[in-house]
Amino acid sequence: MTSTDIYDVAVIGYGPTGATAANLLGRLGLKVVVIERDPDVYNRARAISTDEEVMRVWQSVGLAARLQRDMLPGRPLAFVDADGRAFIETVITGRGCGHPSQQFLYQPAVDEVLREGVARYPNVDVLLEHECLRVGNREDHVELMLVDLAADAFRRVRASYVIAADGGSSPTRGQFGIEYTGRTYAERWVVIDTKVRKEWDAHDRLRFHCNPERPTVDCPTPLGHHRWEYPVRAGEDERELVTDAAVWRVLKAQGVTPENVEILRAVVYSHHVRVADRWRVGRVFLAGDAAHAMPPWIGQGMSAGVRDAANLCWKLAGVLRGELADSVLNSYETERKPHVTEVTRRAVIVGRIITERRSVVAALRNHALRALTKVPGVLAAGQRRFWIPEARYADGFFAVAPNEAIGRQIPQPIIDHGGASMPLDDLLGGTWALIYTTAIPTGAPAWQQIGVQTHRIAEPGLTRWLHEHGADAVVLRPDGFIYAAAGFGEPLPAPPVGLTLHDMTGAHA
Repeated sequence: MTSTDIYDVAVIGYGPTGATAANLLGRLGLKVVVIERDPDVYNRARAISTDEEVMRVWQSVGLAARLQRDMLPGRPLAFVDADGRAFIETVITGRGCGHPSQQFLYQPAVDEVLREGVARYPNVDVLLEHECLRVGNREDHVELMLVDLAADAFRRVRASYVIAADGGSSPTRGQFGIEYTGRTYAERWVVIDTKVRKEWDAHDRLRFHCNPERPTVDCPTPLGHHRWEYPVRAGEDERELVTDAAVWRVLKAQGVTPENVEILRAVVYSHHVRVADRWRVGRVFLAGDAAHAMPPWIGQGMSAGVRDAANLCWKLAGVLRGELADSVLNSYETERKPHVTEVTRRAVIVGRIITERRSVVAALRNHALRALTKVPGVLAAGQRRFWIPEARYADGFFAVAPNEAIGRQIPQPIIDHGGASMPLDDLLGGTWALIYTTAIPTGAPAWQQIGVQTHRIAEPGLTRWLHEHGADAVVLRPDGFIYAAAGFGEPLPAPPVGLTLHDMTGAHA
Protein backbone atom coordinates (compact mmCIF):
# COMPACT_ATOMS: atom_id res chain seq x y z
CA MET A 1 0.00 0.00 0.00
CA THR A 2 1.46 3.34 -1.07
CA SER A 3 0.95 6.55 0.87
CA THR A 4 -2.17 8.56 0.13
CA ASP A 5 -2.01 11.04 -2.76
CA ILE A 6 -4.19 14.15 -2.36
CA TYR A 7 -6.01 15.89 -5.25
CA ASP A 8 -8.65 18.52 -5.86
CA VAL A 9 -10.62 16.29 -8.24
CA ALA A 10 -10.43 12.63 -9.19
CA VAL A 11 -11.88 11.66 -12.57
CA ILE A 12 -12.85 8.00 -12.96
CA GLY A 13 -12.91 6.99 -16.63
CA TYR A 14 -10.87 8.32 -19.54
CA GLY A 15 -13.32 8.32 -22.42
CA PRO A 16 -14.36 11.60 -24.08
CA THR A 17 -16.26 12.80 -20.99
CA GLY A 18 -13.43 12.07 -18.56
CA ALA A 19 -10.75 13.40 -20.92
CA THR A 20 -12.72 16.60 -21.52
CA ALA A 21 -13.12 17.06 -17.77
CA ALA A 22 -9.38 16.51 -17.26
CA ASN A 23 -8.58 19.17 -19.87
CA LEU A 24 -11.02 21.66 -18.37
CA LEU A 25 -9.83 21.10 -14.82
CA GLY A 26 -6.19 21.08 -15.87
CA ARG A 27 -6.60 24.43 -17.60
CA LEU A 28 -8.21 25.82 -14.45
CA GLY A 29 -5.07 24.95 -12.49
CA LEU A 30 -6.58 22.26 -10.25
CA LYS A 31 -4.64 19.21 -9.10
CA VAL A 32 -6.35 16.28 -10.83
CA VAL A 33 -5.97 12.54 -11.09
CA VAL A 34 -7.54 10.46 -13.87
CA ILE A 35 -8.16 6.78 -13.18
CA GLU A 36 -8.61 4.41 -16.13
CA ARG A 37 -8.73 0.61 -16.17
CA ASP A 38 -7.60 0.11 -19.78
CA PRO A 39 -3.98 0.54 -20.88
CA ASP A 40 -4.74 2.55 -24.01
CA VAL A 41 -7.46 4.18 -26.11
CA TYR A 42 -10.34 1.82 -26.85
CA ASN A 43 -9.88 1.22 -30.58
CA ARG A 44 -13.48 0.59 -31.61
CA ALA A 45 -15.35 3.63 -32.94
CA ARG A 46 -18.50 4.26 -30.92
CA ALA A 47 -19.56 7.90 -31.21
CA ILE A 48 -19.59 9.06 -34.84
CA SER A 49 -20.77 12.69 -34.73
CA THR A 50 -20.72 15.87 -32.71
CA ASP A 51 -21.97 19.45 -32.96
CA GLU A 52 -20.97 23.10 -32.76
CA GLU A 53 -21.60 23.46 -29.03
CA VAL A 54 -19.28 20.58 -28.18
CA MET A 55 -16.59 21.99 -30.47
CA ARG A 56 -16.93 25.20 -28.50
CA VAL A 57 -16.13 23.31 -25.29
CA TRP A 58 -13.03 21.83 -26.92
CA GLN A 59 -12.12 25.31 -28.21
CA SER A 60 -12.03 26.48 -24.59
CA VAL A 61 -9.12 24.10 -23.92
CA GLY A 62 -7.33 24.91 -27.18
CA LEU A 63 -8.09 21.65 -29.01
CA ALA A 64 -10.85 22.54 -31.48
CA ALA A 65 -8.57 23.35 -34.42
CA ARG A 66 -6.60 20.11 -34.01
CA LEU A 67 -9.75 18.02 -33.66
CA GLN A 68 -11.32 19.74 -36.65
CA ARG A 69 -8.57 18.45 -38.94
CA ASP A 70 -9.85 14.90 -38.47
CA MET A 71 -13.58 15.62 -38.84
CA LEU A 72 -16.09 15.79 -41.70
CA PRO A 73 -18.23 18.96 -41.46
CA GLY A 74 -21.32 20.03 -43.37
CA ARG A 75 -22.35 16.65 -44.79
CA PRO A 76 -25.93 16.21 -46.04
CA LEU A 77 -28.43 14.11 -44.12
CA ALA A 78 -31.14 12.11 -45.85
CA PHE A 79 -34.00 9.82 -44.88
CA VAL A 80 -34.53 7.50 -47.85
CA ASP A 81 -37.20 4.93 -48.69
CA ALA A 82 -36.73 1.28 -49.62
CA ASP A 83 -35.81 2.33 -53.18
CA GLY A 84 -33.15 4.78 -51.97
CA ARG A 85 -35.20 7.90 -52.81
CA ALA A 86 -35.02 10.68 -50.24
CA PHE A 87 -38.20 11.86 -48.52
CA ILE A 88 -36.25 14.20 -46.20
CA GLU A 89 -32.96 15.72 -47.28
CA THR A 90 -31.22 18.54 -45.45
CA VAL A 91 -28.04 19.96 -43.97
CA ILE A 92 -28.15 20.83 -40.27
CA THR A 93 -28.07 24.59 -39.83
CA GLY A 94 -25.98 26.25 -37.13
CA ARG A 95 -26.82 28.49 -34.20
CA GLY A 96 -23.84 30.80 -34.44
CA CYS A 97 -21.41 28.98 -32.17
CA GLY A 98 -18.49 29.59 -34.52
CA HIS A 99 -18.04 25.96 -35.58
CA PRO A 100 -19.66 23.59 -38.10
CA SER A 101 -23.18 22.75 -36.98
CA GLN A 102 -22.72 18.99 -37.23
CA GLN A 103 -19.81 16.85 -38.26
CA PHE A 104 -18.69 13.27 -38.28
CA LEU A 105 -15.75 11.93 -36.30
CA TYR A 106 -13.70 8.83 -35.67
CA GLN A 107 -13.75 8.40 -31.92
CA PRO A 108 -10.34 6.74 -31.40
CA ALA A 109 -8.76 9.76 -33.10
CA VAL A 110 -10.76 12.15 -30.89
CA ASP A 111 -9.70 10.24 -27.79
CA GLU A 112 -6.04 10.48 -28.80
CA VAL A 113 -6.20 14.26 -29.26
CA LEU A 114 -8.03 14.79 -25.96
CA ARG A 115 -5.40 12.74 -24.15
CA GLU A 116 -2.61 14.66 -25.86
CA GLY A 117 -4.33 17.78 -24.53
CA VAL A 118 -4.29 16.45 -20.97
CA ALA A 119 -0.56 15.77 -21.26
CA ARG A 120 0.00 19.54 -21.45
CA TYR A 121 -0.90 19.94 -17.78
CA PRO A 122 1.69 18.93 -15.16
CA ASN A 123 -1.05 19.32 -12.54
CA VAL A 124 -2.97 16.33 -14.01
CA ASP A 125 -1.82 12.78 -13.22
CA VAL A 126 -3.14 9.96 -15.42
CA LEU A 127 -3.20 6.46 -13.92
CA LEU A 128 -3.79 3.96 -16.73
CA GLU A 129 -4.31 0.30 -15.84
CA HIS A 130 -5.77 1.31 -12.49
CA GLU A 131 -9.17 0.15 -11.30
CA CYS A 132 -11.17 2.00 -8.68
CA LEU A 133 -12.40 -0.56 -6.17
CA ARG A 134 -14.08 1.72 -3.66
CA VAL A 135 -15.24 5.34 -3.45
CA GLY A 136 -15.97 6.58 0.06
CA ASN A 137 -17.58 9.94 0.85
CA ARG A 138 -16.21 11.73 3.87
CA GLU A 139 -17.25 15.07 5.37
CA ASP A 140 -14.56 17.09 3.62
CA HIS A 141 -13.11 14.70 0.99
CA VAL A 142 -13.51 11.42 -0.85
CA GLU A 143 -11.34 8.34 -0.26
CA LEU A 144 -10.64 6.14 -3.30
CA MET A 145 -9.10 2.69 -3.13
CA LEU A 146 -7.35 1.70 -6.37
CA VAL A 147 -5.59 -1.38 -7.63
CA ASP A 148 -2.65 -1.02 -9.99
CA LEU A 149 -3.42 -3.81 -12.45
CA ALA A 150 0.09 -3.85 -13.92
CA ALA A 151 1.92 -3.99 -10.58
CA ASP A 152 -0.79 -5.90 -8.69
CA ALA A 153 -0.61 -3.36 -5.87
CA PHE A 154 -3.12 -1.24 -3.98
CA ARG A 155 -3.09 2.53 -3.89
CA ARG A 156 -5.10 5.05 -1.90
CA VAL A 157 -6.14 8.44 -3.33
CA ARG A 158 -7.89 11.32 -1.60
CA ALA A 159 -9.79 14.02 -3.53
CA SER A 160 -12.04 16.91 -2.61
CA TYR A 161 -14.49 15.84 -5.33
CA VAL A 162 -14.94 12.95 -7.77
CA ILE A 163 -16.35 12.89 -11.31
CA ALA A 164 -17.43 9.36 -12.18
CA ALA A 165 -17.38 9.12 -15.98
CA ASP A 166 -17.00 5.36 -15.92
CA GLY A 167 -19.58 4.37 -18.52
CA GLY A 168 -23.07 2.97 -18.73
CA SER A 169 -22.25 0.08 -16.40
CA SER A 170 -20.63 2.54 -13.93
CA PRO A 171 -19.27 0.65 -10.91
CA THR A 172 -19.35 3.95 -9.01
CA ARG A 173 -23.06 4.39 -9.62
CA GLY A 174 -23.63 0.78 -8.55
CA GLN A 175 -21.59 1.21 -5.39
CA PHE A 176 -23.85 4.03 -4.23
CA GLY A 177 -27.01 2.10 -5.12
CA ILE A 178 -28.21 4.73 -7.60
CA GLU A 179 -31.03 3.50 -9.83
CA TYR A 180 -30.50 3.67 -13.60
CA THR A 181 -34.10 3.83 -14.73
CA GLY A 182 -35.57 3.58 -18.21
CA ARG A 183 -35.59 0.81 -20.76
CA THR A 184 -33.36 -1.30 -22.97
CA TYR A 185 -34.84 -2.01 -26.40
CA ALA A 186 -35.36 -5.70 -27.10
CA GLU A 187 -34.15 -5.27 -30.68
CA ARG A 188 -30.39 -5.68 -31.03
CA TRP A 189 -28.33 -3.89 -33.70
CA VAL A 190 -25.37 -4.95 -35.82
CA VAL A 191 -22.63 -2.30 -36.15
CA ILE A 192 -20.19 -2.58 -39.05
CA ASP A 193 -17.02 -0.47 -39.14
CA THR A 194 -15.11 -0.42 -42.42
CA LYS A 195 -12.05 1.11 -44.08
CA VAL A 196 -12.79 2.83 -47.40
CA ARG A 197 -10.80 1.56 -50.39
CA LYS A 198 -12.71 3.21 -53.24
CA GLU A 199 -15.43 5.84 -52.90
CA TRP A 200 -18.94 5.23 -54.21
CA ASP A 201 -22.00 7.33 -54.93
CA ALA A 202 -23.35 8.97 -51.74
CA HIS A 203 -20.39 7.74 -49.66
CA ASP A 204 -20.03 11.20 -48.12
CA ARG A 205 -23.49 11.65 -46.59
CA LEU A 206 -25.50 10.28 -43.70
CA ARG A 207 -28.41 8.21 -44.94
CA PHE A 208 -31.15 6.65 -42.86
CA HIS A 209 -32.50 3.81 -45.00
CA CYS A 210 -36.08 3.68 -43.72
CA ASN A 211 -36.82 0.29 -45.22
CA PRO A 212 -39.35 -1.73 -43.21
CA GLU A 213 -37.53 -4.92 -44.22
CA ARG A 214 -34.13 -3.78 -42.97
CA PRO A 215 -33.79 -0.25 -41.52
CA THR A 216 -30.15 0.77 -41.91
CA VAL A 217 -27.98 3.68 -40.89
CA ASP A 218 -25.30 4.44 -43.49
CA CYS A 219 -22.78 6.92 -42.12
CA PRO A 220 -19.51 8.43 -43.33
CA THR A 221 -16.74 8.78 -40.78
CA PRO A 222 -13.42 10.57 -41.35
CA LEU A 223 -9.91 9.23 -41.83
CA GLY A 224 -11.16 6.85 -44.50
CA HIS A 225 -13.80 5.01 -42.46
CA HIS A 226 -17.50 4.26 -42.99
CA ARG A 227 -20.15 2.69 -40.75
CA TRP A 228 -23.39 0.77 -41.19
CA GLU A 229 -25.88 -0.20 -38.50
CA TYR A 230 -28.97 -2.38 -38.86
CA PRO A 231 -31.23 -4.44 -36.56
CA VAL A 232 -31.15 -8.15 -35.91
CA ARG A 233 -34.42 -9.50 -37.30
CA ALA A 234 -36.51 -12.14 -35.56
CA GLY A 235 -35.03 -15.59 -36.04
CA GLU A 236 -31.59 -14.36 -37.11
CA ASP A 237 -28.48 -15.69 -35.37
CA GLU A 238 -26.34 -12.87 -33.96
CA ARG A 239 -23.17 -14.94 -34.33
CA GLU A 240 -23.85 -15.50 -38.01
CA LEU A 241 -24.77 -11.86 -38.63
CA VAL A 242 -21.28 -10.64 -37.72
CA THR A 243 -19.54 -12.96 -40.19
CA ASP A 244 -18.11 -11.42 -43.35
CA ALA A 245 -20.54 -13.40 -45.51
CA ALA A 246 -23.58 -11.98 -43.71
CA VAL A 247 -22.20 -8.43 -43.72
CA TRP A 248 -21.50 -8.54 -47.44
CA ARG A 249 -25.08 -9.61 -48.14
CA VAL A 250 -26.28 -6.36 -46.57
CA LEU A 251 -23.62 -4.10 -48.07
CA LYS A 252 -23.90 -5.52 -51.58
CA ALA A 253 -27.64 -4.85 -51.48
CA GLN A 254 -26.65 -1.15 -51.25
CA GLY A 255 -24.18 -1.45 -54.10
CA VAL A 256 -21.09 -1.55 -51.86
CA THR A 257 -18.53 -4.27 -52.69
CA PRO A 258 -15.13 -5.45 -51.43
CA GLU A 259 -13.67 -3.07 -54.00
CA ASN A 260 -15.16 -0.20 -51.98
CA VAL A 261 -14.48 -1.16 -48.35
CA GLU A 262 -12.58 -3.48 -46.07
CA ILE A 263 -14.54 -4.82 -43.08
CA LEU A 264 -12.71 -3.95 -39.86
CA ARG A 265 -15.13 -5.29 -37.27
CA ALA A 266 -18.75 -6.28 -36.70
CA VAL A 267 -20.41 -6.28 -33.29
CA VAL A 268 -23.95 -6.47 -31.90
CA TYR A 269 -25.26 -4.10 -29.23
CA SER A 270 -28.47 -2.85 -27.62
CA HIS A 271 -30.04 0.62 -27.51
CA HIS A 272 -30.76 2.09 -24.09
CA VAL A 273 -32.91 4.91 -22.78
CA ARG A 274 -31.81 5.34 -19.18
CA VAL A 275 -31.03 8.08 -16.67
CA ALA A 276 -29.59 7.92 -13.16
CA ASP A 277 -32.01 8.88 -10.41
CA ARG A 278 -29.33 11.03 -8.76
CA TRP A 279 -26.28 12.63 -10.33
CA ARG A 280 -24.72 13.69 -7.05
CA VAL A 281 -23.99 11.73 -3.89
CA GLY A 282 -22.11 13.89 -1.43
CA ARG A 283 -18.86 14.83 -3.15
CA VAL A 284 -19.27 12.36 -6.03
CA PHE A 285 -20.85 13.33 -9.38
CA LEU A 286 -21.94 11.11 -12.26
CA ALA A 287 -21.27 12.29 -15.82
CA GLY A 288 -21.65 10.99 -19.35
CA ASP A 289 -23.00 7.46 -19.81
CA ALA A 290 -22.74 6.88 -16.06
CA ALA A 291 -25.53 9.45 -15.67
CA HIS A 292 -27.55 8.84 -18.84
CA ALA A 293 -27.80 6.67 -21.95
CA MET A 294 -29.70 7.40 -25.14
CA PRO A 295 -30.19 5.77 -28.55
CA PRO A 296 -27.81 6.99 -31.27
CA TRP A 297 -30.25 8.50 -33.76
CA ILE A 298 -29.23 12.15 -33.45
CA GLY A 299 -25.64 11.46 -32.42
CA GLN A 300 -25.72 12.98 -28.95
CA GLY A 301 -24.49 10.28 -26.57
CA MET A 302 -20.88 11.41 -26.42
CA SER A 303 -21.83 15.07 -26.86
CA ALA A 304 -24.11 14.97 -23.83
CA GLY A 305 -21.18 13.79 -21.70
CA VAL A 306 -18.97 16.61 -22.94
CA ARG A 307 -21.74 19.07 -22.05
CA ASP A 308 -21.86 17.53 -18.56
CA ALA A 309 -18.15 18.16 -18.07
CA ALA A 310 -18.43 21.73 -19.34
CA ASN A 311 -21.27 22.45 -16.93
CA LEU A 312 -19.66 20.88 -13.87
CA CYS A 313 -15.94 21.63 -14.03
CA TRP A 314 -16.02 25.43 -13.70
CA LYS A 315 -18.39 25.09 -10.76
CA LEU A 316 -16.03 22.67 -9.01
CA ALA A 317 -13.17 25.12 -9.59
CA GLY A 318 -15.25 27.98 -8.20
CA VAL A 319 -16.09 26.04 -5.05
CA LEU A 320 -12.52 24.85 -4.53
CA ARG A 321 -11.21 28.41 -4.88
CA GLY A 322 -13.78 29.72 -2.41
CA GLU A 323 -15.57 31.78 -5.05
CA LEU A 324 -18.83 29.81 -4.87
CA ALA A 325 -20.75 27.92 -2.21
CA ASP A 326 -20.80 24.13 -2.39
CA SER A 327 -24.59 24.32 -2.88
CA VAL A 328 -23.99 25.70 -6.39
CA LEU A 329 -22.92 22.18 -7.36
CA ASN A 330 -26.54 21.04 -7.00
CA SER A 331 -27.31 23.11 -10.09
CA TYR A 332 -25.34 20.63 -12.23
CA GLU A 333 -28.17 18.08 -12.25
CA THR A 334 -30.85 20.79 -12.20
CA GLU A 335 -29.48 22.26 -15.43
CA ARG A 336 -28.26 19.21 -17.31
CA LYS A 337 -30.92 16.57 -16.59
CA PRO A 338 -33.86 18.30 -18.35
CA HIS A 339 -31.68 18.98 -21.40
CA VAL A 340 -30.54 15.35 -21.55
CA THR A 341 -34.15 14.19 -21.16
CA GLU A 342 -35.26 16.35 -24.08
CA VAL A 343 -32.36 15.20 -26.28
CA THR A 344 -33.27 11.59 -25.51
CA ARG A 345 -36.94 12.20 -26.30
CA ARG A 346 -36.01 13.61 -29.69
CA ALA A 347 -33.64 10.74 -30.40
CA VAL A 348 -36.45 8.27 -29.71
CA ILE A 349 -38.81 10.12 -32.09
CA VAL A 350 -36.24 10.12 -34.91
CA GLY A 351 -35.62 6.42 -34.25
CA ARG A 352 -39.32 5.67 -34.67
CA ILE A 353 -39.31 7.39 -38.05
CA ILE A 354 -36.33 5.33 -39.19
CA THR A 355 -37.44 1.95 -37.88
CA GLU A 356 -41.13 1.90 -38.83
CA ARG A 357 -41.84 -1.74 -39.83
CA ARG A 358 -45.44 -1.48 -41.09
CA SER A 359 -45.19 -1.11 -44.85
CA VAL A 360 -48.48 0.80 -45.20
CA VAL A 361 -47.53 3.28 -42.49
CA ALA A 362 -44.04 3.63 -44.02
CA ALA A 363 -45.55 4.42 -47.43
CA LEU A 364 -47.79 7.10 -45.91
CA ARG A 365 -44.80 8.49 -44.00
CA ASN A 366 -42.71 8.72 -47.17
CA HIS A 367 -45.43 10.44 -49.19
CA ALA A 368 -46.45 12.90 -46.47
CA LEU A 369 -42.92 13.95 -45.48
CA ARG A 370 -41.75 14.18 -49.09
CA ALA A 371 -44.59 16.63 -49.81
CA LEU A 372 -44.35 18.49 -46.50
CA THR A 373 -40.62 19.19 -46.70
CA LYS A 374 -41.10 20.99 -50.02
CA VAL A 375 -43.00 23.72 -48.16
CA PRO A 376 -40.67 26.67 -47.41
CA GLY A 377 -39.53 26.76 -43.79
CA VAL A 378 -40.64 23.23 -42.90
CA LEU A 379 -37.14 21.71 -42.87
CA ALA A 380 -35.83 24.48 -40.62
CA ALA A 381 -38.80 24.11 -38.29
CA GLY A 382 -38.30 20.34 -38.22
CA GLN A 383 -34.69 20.75 -37.16
CA ARG A 384 -35.69 23.06 -34.32
CA ARG A 385 -38.38 20.65 -33.14
CA PHE A 386 -36.82 17.24 -33.65
CA TRP A 387 -33.03 17.62 -33.81
CA ILE A 388 -30.66 18.87 -31.08
CA PRO A 389 -32.49 21.29 -28.76
CA GLU A 390 -31.27 24.79 -28.08
CA ALA A 391 -28.58 25.19 -25.44
CA ARG A 392 -30.76 26.69 -22.76
CA TYR A 393 -31.31 25.91 -19.09
CA ALA A 394 -34.69 26.85 -17.69
CA ASP A 395 -33.61 26.55 -14.05
CA GLY A 396 -30.36 26.44 -12.13
CA PHE A 397 -27.57 28.79 -11.08
CA PHE A 398 -28.90 32.01 -12.62
CA ALA A 399 -30.12 35.41 -11.44
CA VAL A 400 -33.79 35.51 -10.53
CA ALA A 401 -34.97 38.13 -12.99
CA PRO A 402 -37.63 38.34 -15.74
CA ASN A 403 -35.37 38.41 -18.80
CA GLU A 404 -35.65 35.94 -21.67
CA ALA A 405 -31.88 35.88 -22.29
CA ILE A 406 -31.08 34.34 -18.90
CA GLY A 407 -30.15 30.66 -19.11
CA ARG A 408 -29.25 30.76 -22.81
CA GLN A 409 -25.83 30.16 -24.32
CA ILE A 410 -24.58 33.27 -26.06
CA PRO A 411 -23.58 32.96 -29.75
CA GLN A 412 -19.92 33.26 -30.69
CA PRO A 413 -19.21 35.73 -33.50
CA ILE A 414 -15.83 36.84 -34.74
CA ILE A 415 -15.16 40.24 -33.16
CA ASP A 416 -12.62 43.01 -33.59
CA HIS A 417 -10.58 43.66 -30.47
CA GLY A 418 -7.53 45.89 -30.32
CA GLY A 419 -7.15 45.78 -34.08
CA ALA A 420 -7.29 41.97 -34.22
CA SER A 421 -10.13 39.62 -35.13
CA MET A 422 -10.88 36.72 -32.83
CA PRO A 423 -13.73 34.45 -31.72
CA LEU A 424 -15.66 35.89 -28.78
CA ASP A 425 -14.77 32.98 -26.49
CA ASP A 426 -11.06 33.54 -27.04
CA LEU A 427 -11.46 37.14 -25.85
CA LEU A 428 -13.39 36.12 -22.74
CA GLY A 429 -11.05 33.27 -21.83
CA GLY A 430 -13.60 31.11 -20.02
CA THR A 431 -14.16 33.50 -17.11
CA TRP A 432 -17.08 35.56 -15.82
CA ALA A 433 -17.70 38.50 -18.18
CA LEU A 434 -20.03 41.45 -18.55
CA ILE A 435 -20.97 42.37 -22.13
CA TYR A 436 -23.02 45.38 -23.16
CA THR A 437 -23.95 46.83 -26.56
CA THR A 438 -24.83 50.50 -26.00
CA ALA A 439 -24.21 51.99 -22.55
CA ILE A 440 -22.74 50.33 -19.49
CA PRO A 441 -25.75 49.46 -17.33
CA THR A 442 -26.63 50.43 -13.79
CA GLY A 443 -25.40 47.69 -11.50
CA ALA A 444 -22.22 47.02 -13.53
CA PRO A 445 -19.84 48.41 -10.85
CA ALA A 446 -20.88 45.67 -8.42
CA TRP A 447 -19.68 43.09 -10.96
CA GLN A 448 -16.50 44.97 -11.83
CA GLN A 449 -15.54 45.29 -8.16
CA ILE A 450 -15.38 41.51 -7.78
CA GLY A 451 -13.14 41.07 -10.83
CA VAL A 452 -15.59 40.50 -13.69
CA GLN A 453 -14.15 41.70 -17.01
CA THR A 454 -16.29 44.17 -18.98
CA HIS A 455 -16.53 44.54 -22.77
CA ARG A 456 -18.61 46.64 -25.10
CA ILE A 457 -19.36 44.47 -28.14
CA ALA A 458 -20.78 46.18 -31.22
CA GLU A 459 -20.76 43.16 -33.56
CA PRO A 460 -24.10 43.42 -35.46
CA GLY A 461 -25.11 39.76 -35.26
CA LEU A 462 -24.54 39.51 -31.52
CA THR A 463 -26.23 42.86 -30.91
CA ARG A 464 -29.25 41.71 -32.89
CA TRP A 465 -29.40 38.38 -31.01
CA LEU A 466 -29.26 40.11 -27.63
CA HIS A 467 -31.96 42.62 -28.57
CA GLU A 468 -34.19 39.83 -29.90
CA HIS A 469 -33.98 38.27 -26.46
CA GLY A 470 -34.68 41.49 -24.59
CA ALA A 471 -31.13 42.22 -23.47
CA ASP A 472 -28.74 45.10 -23.93
CA ALA A 473 -26.27 43.89 -21.30
CA VAL A 474 -25.55 40.38 -20.00
CA VAL A 475 -23.29 38.69 -17.48
CA LEU A 476 -21.83 35.42 -18.72
CA ARG A 477 -20.81 32.49 -16.60
CA PRO A 478 -17.49 30.79 -17.46
CA ASP A 479 -19.37 28.24 -19.61
CA GLY A 480 -20.86 30.96 -21.84
CA PHE A 481 -24.40 30.76 -20.43
CA ILE A 482 -26.09 34.01 -19.44
CA TYR A 483 -26.31 34.37 -15.66
CA ALA A 484 -27.92 37.82 -15.62
CA ALA A 485 -29.35 40.20 -18.22
CA ALA A 486 -30.87 43.64 -18.48
CA GLY A 487 -32.75 45.47 -21.22
CA PHE A 488 -31.83 48.98 -22.32
CA GLY A 489 -31.98 51.34 -19.34
CA GLU A 490 -32.58 48.50 -16.87
CA PRO A 491 -30.23 47.66 -13.97
CA LEU A 492 -28.26 44.42 -13.95
CA PRO A 493 -29.10 41.98 -11.14
CA ALA A 494 -26.51 41.77 -8.38
CA PRO A 495 -23.71 39.16 -8.34
CA PRO A 496 -24.21 35.90 -6.45
CA VAL A 497 -23.56 36.27 -2.74
CA GLY A 498 -19.91 35.60 -1.93
CA LEU A 499 -18.60 35.61 -5.50
CA THR A 500 -15.08 37.09 -5.59
CA LEU A 501 -13.04 36.03 -8.59
CA HIS A 502 -9.48 34.76 -8.71
CA ASP A 503 -7.22 34.23 -11.67
CA MET A 504 -5.72 30.84 -12.63
CA THR A 505 -2.95 31.11 -10.05
CA GLY A 506 -5.33 31.85 -7.19
CA ALA A 507 -4.53 35.56 -6.91
CA HIS A 508 -7.39 38.02 -6.86
CA ALA A 509 -8.21 39.40 -10.30
